Amino acid sequence: MRYSILDLAPVPEGSTTADAIANSVALAQMADGLNYHRYWLAEHHNMVGIASAATSVMIGHIASATSRIRVGAGGIMLPNHSPLSIAEQFGTLATIHGDRIDLGLGRAPGGDGAVFRALRKSPDMAENFPQDVIELMEYLGDARPGAPVIAHPGQGTHVPVWMLGSSLFGAQLAAMLGLPYAFASHFAPGALDEALPLYRERFEPSGRAEAEEGPHFMLAVNVIAAESDDEARFLQSSQKLAFARLRGGTPGKLPAPTRDLAEITPPLQRMVDQALRISAVGSKATVRQQLSQLVERYRPDELIITGQIHDPEARQTSYRLAAEVLDDMQPGATAGAA
Repeated sequence: MRYSILDLAPVPEGSTTADAIANSVALAQMADGLNYHRYWLAEHHNMVGIASAATSVMIGHIASATSRIRVGAGGIMLPNHSPLSIAEQFGTLATIHGDRIDLGLGRAPGGDGAVFRALRKSPDMAENFPQDVIELMEYLGDARPGAPVIAHPGQGTHVPVWMLGSSLFGAQLAAMLGLPYAFASHFAPGALDEALPLYRERFEPSGRAEAEEGPHFMLAVNVIAAESDDEARFLQSSQKLAFARLRGGTPGKLPAPTRDLAEITPPLQRMVDQALRISAVGSKATVRQQLSQLVERYRPDELIITGQIHDPEARQTSYRLAAEVLDDMQPGATAGAA
């Protein structure tokens, strides 16, 4: 079972966006030397706590700083863009970096109405999402005789396309188009138990290399690993505070960890607990137990893990410990993630 990283390029309190980008490069380079398969970044706008708004630029920067690991978008919010422009961007990335680039596509805006207006888009752009995905894949595919427009670079690069989602809509579309499917269970797991069987049961082979052997499902999991359960829970307080503030309408930079979570009211706490329920938090032994339970329940073909940790060194330690656990969980591995 492959495992990968979703980096939200967090900007911790007390640091700068330049620091956050440097931290992402350092994490990607560490992952490149371990067994992580992909390193994905996500498109978010108008958020001072996330540094990956220009996602394709960040992907190129990370790909240039690494040599083995696949680098891609998890994802590009296609209603914000024209299919042609994304095909050209990712075709250029693939032309530069070869077969190391992934393109995950989402239907969400990655921002609010003000962001849509600033992008010169409208909320109803999402209604065109299925057609836009098909158009984008055509631009990345083989030459089409008589096509009035080609993506150059782009045409013939066959950049692997993934469908992202947190609803039944994404599951159905991924199945219909025969695409691999990544579920955003790290923050929106509500429809996971319905979407996964729907995707697997309705999958229609498309002949695309991304899912040539049938449905391919990626489960997103929050993982925060440390030397002890108590330390990991302490580190997780940053993520809980950040999520509560986002839902409360006061987003900002990633908060420093704290043992005082009094600002999270009971209603917000219930919301946080539900949103972050697909998580593994603790020592290596605890993370292994929790990940094993998730793998047994959902049988993913691949895991993609994310962890909002304030201290970049602690973040690297968490991903290193997680890799040790996941290596140990592979078939034939010798047990020992204590």
